[in-house]
Amino acid sequence: MEQDRSSQSRPPHVLVFPFPLQGHINSMIKLAELLAIAGFKLTFLDSHHNHERLVKFNNIAAHFERYPGFQFKTITDGLPLDHPRSGNWFLDMFEVMELKMKESLKEVLVNSSPPVDCIIGDGTSAFALDVAKELGIPIFFFCTSSPCCFWVYHSIPDIIQAGELPINGSEDMDRLITTVPGMETYLRCRDLPTICRKLDIEDSIIKLVVKQTRKSLQADALILNTAEELDGPILSQIRTKCPLVYAVGPLHAQFNTRLNAKHGESYDHFSNTLWEVDKSCIFWLNKQPNRSVIYVSFCSITSTSREQLVKLWYGLLNSKTKFLIVVRPNSVIGKDGEGEDVVMELMEKSKDRGYIVNWAPQEEVLSHPAIGGFFTHNG
Repeated sequence: MEQDRSSQSRPPHVLVFPFPLQGHINSMIKLAELLAIAGFKLTFLDSHHNHERLVKFNNIAAHFERYPGFQFKTITDGLPLDHPRSGNWFLDMFEVMELKMKESLKEVLVNSSPPVDCIIGDGTSAFALDVAKELGIPIFFFCTSSPCCFWVYHSIPDIIQAGELPINGSEDMDRLITTVPGMETYLRCRDLPTICRKLDIEDSIIKLVVKQTRKSLQADALILNTAEELDGPILSQIRTKCPLVYAVGPLHAQFNTRLNAKHGESYDHFSNTLWEVDKSCIFWLNKQPNRSVIYVSFCSITSTSREQLVKLWYGLLNSKTKFLIVVRPNSVIGKDGEGEDVVMELMEKSKDRGYIVNWAPQEEVLSHPAIGGFFTHNG
């Protein structure tokens, strides 16, 4: 009884646990700060590797000291310290990561003081459900993809069973997919994720995506970065599988509004990035006409070959449009130094039309009036 009174007198303690990738951390740390602004006690649990990068490239201590109940904790992501965490490592390492992170998550929860009242896990880390159920802690999953993407992933087994997958070549791309509830009249083969274009419907990536998505529906609730006005029909479909679905987006706008109201500032000065940003691109954008630049940036782990990068560059050049392109260090596959050499060569050849940086302050770029389009990997 004393413990019950004590728990009622303190703010709820929420543990936010993102999957250790840039896009997941970026949105979930915003959600965590929104809850901190609302008075919750927050523990943000990140991997050792990514937390070190956050500290290196962001003034985390100064930013979060305004929330007395906000703390960072770290666990291993299961990978060696010298692992590049780039390229096609994700699938090969997922089982190792899942096992190690599951063990570490349980240890953090068992030893937490005050006890954790609720977990907000990443929809990609469905293994957290097992830990939450074992310890009797409510768990919500935050899905960083769009509701439509989430619902399509959930429906992949039904699409396959109906014989609508696999896709049979380019002539099949405009065929309607009719077995995803709520999307029967407009979803085409070409709208499906690239993994659905493989002839092997037993592909390990497909099986992993489906498993994670379907397991996350067993959570006590889902949180999605959208609004009812934007995705209401699909949210209604998701609620047939998980009744409690909270649409809290657009998260960056919610966060900016509340940060301004609370502290009189915006998120622009704090990017949550795992890479050193090159703000020189903003000065370049300031010199460009409104809606005249296409912004090109792929995810924080994607690698490309020298040939792919050159083809992309020629495509941008031939578009006759100005462009800003992000090419991460060590993201170009080739012989030692070849990646840097080709980037320098392309920078020199396109200096009148384009601008190349290692990493950009993405939200600041996307909100810049000079940006007219965004070419990305659709993560």
